[in-house]
Amino acid sequence: MLQILAVENYRSIQRLELSLGRLTVVTGGNGSGKSSLYRTLRLLADTAQRGVVAGIAREGGLESCFWAGSHDQSALGSGGSPARMRLGFAGEDFSYAMTLGMPSPSPGESNRFRETFFAQDPEIKHEIIWAGPVYRPASVLVERKGPSVRIRTDSGWRSLTQELAPFYSLFDTGGAVDSPEIGAVRELIRDWRFYDHFRTDAASPARQPQLGTRTPVLSASGSDLAAALQTIREIGDPQALDLAIDDAFPGSRMEVIREGGLFTLSLHQTGLFRPLTASEFSDGTLRYLLLVAALLTPRPPGLMVLNEPENSLHPDLLPALARLIINACTRSQVWIVSHSELLVRALREAKELVSFELEKSDGRTQIKGKGGLLDGPLWRWPA
Repeated sequence: MLQILAVENYRSIQRLELSLGRLTVVTGGNGSGKSSLYRTLRLLADTAQRGVVAGIAREGGLESCFWAGSHDQSALGSGGSPARMRLGFAGEDFSYAMTLGMPSPSPGESNRFRETFFAQDPEIKHEIIWAGPVYRPASVLVERKGPSVRIRTDSGWRSLTQELAPFYSLFDTGGAVDSPEIGAVRELIRDWRFYDHFRTDAASPARQPQLGTRTPVLSASGSDLAAALQTIREIGDPQALDLAIDDAFPGSRMEVIREGGLFTLSLHQTGLFRPLTASEFSDGTLRYLLLVAALLTPRPPGLMVLNEPENSLHPDLLPALARLIINACTRSQVWIVSHSELLVRALREAKELVSFELEKSDGRTQIKGKGGLLDGPLWRWPA
């Protein structure tokens, strides 16, 4: 389980460290920094998929991602803007932190920078893996500085490579054979699962008949919804599935229809003489079924992140959704970003709930009611 998420110099977040629980809920007004905090998890996940540089490019490039407020001079580069952005997390067994910055040519490299089209691509400057949740120099297991990666062995430090490209993470070295810690942290990050902004419009893939194969993990698009629900019925928890449907739509029964290899959904509801097909579902009904498929997965992830799951849902459905989420956090660590006071209030029934309300002060994202240096968790950035 992740214990701490740490961010520095990213958009509205100058510096923030959060203690996480089995169920973590983040709330706050529009523009308070909830989406920025969510994106930091996505960027950390991208490190294990060779996509962190592309992920930053999709956000407008590193310079547009830097903290944009006032700074103390220690956070500034020579050009008057933050020189580095840092992301990290602490886990029970292993922790990880990375530093990103703009390219800075070494002596003799000026020609290379003039010739390349990619001189504005961000670079991974520093990465580090250490044992346990608290950073100490003696607990460091793997360290990357620029192109060099070294690993700690029983006899001391050993170089893994001196030629790692700045757009690749240390997880791309193939060093898992020599360093089980690289492989363990890489697989931990790859196991994170994100769901946000499911399409529920008339052309949504979840409404269309789709080729069905056994689907223990719902795709991010939700296009394989019918197959995912049928997989839960066959190899997951069919009783929990039926209860989730009845909890939201009392007396209703969901059925997966197969025609020539194509799967589609139908919902039998009390008082209707025929079942409704997926093309007829309301946006809220379809979104609820998508969340059911995600949360009742037969292959629970280490971390599941839901961004504003209450969108399109009628308030009457939120208590049922909260019960689904609370059930899911017995099998996975769950992170929720929400605007809904009703959903958050229902989630307070969870024993391991940790909740944060974000606010902005002088353009800086902060946790409401916590502003002192001693209010945060025990986190130290590697030097």
